[in-house]
Amino acid sequence: MGQGLRKPAFQLLSILLLAGVSLAGWAAWLGWDQHRDVQPDGTETGPYEAWQVIGLVLTLLAPVCWAAYRSYVAGAVLGTTAGLTIAAYYDWSDDSSGLFVIGVGMVMIGSLVATAVVSAVMSSTTALP
Repeated sequence: MGQGLRKPAFQLLSILLLAGVSLAGWAAWLGWDQHRDVQPDGTETGPYEAWQVIGLVLTLLAPVCWAAYRSYVAGAVLGTTAGLTIAAYYDWSDDSSGLFVIGVGMVMIGSLVATAVVSAVMSSTTALP
């Protein structure tokens, strides 16, 4: 494989790898908790607890930072965003109200912005002397 083809191939591989890691992270941290908790006053919370979401974020932080540091910014941003968006859509699509689409959109935008910021910070550290 020529030097010119190597970089795009590794970028594509990083996108697919980060998407897979994101899907697996969602399944491990959020996929198993599907019930809502009913409080004594009748309100419902959940289905996720804060520690589950924090765990997912911290789990994904390492591969995103690694990919961005290795100059695979597209993989870090697009792969993670795609993986989380697909996982959220699959997990929430059984909602009969149709409002799950708003939540999926929020996951997509939030993960896109967060991974872009983290990737910008990490890729800028490689440029330091």
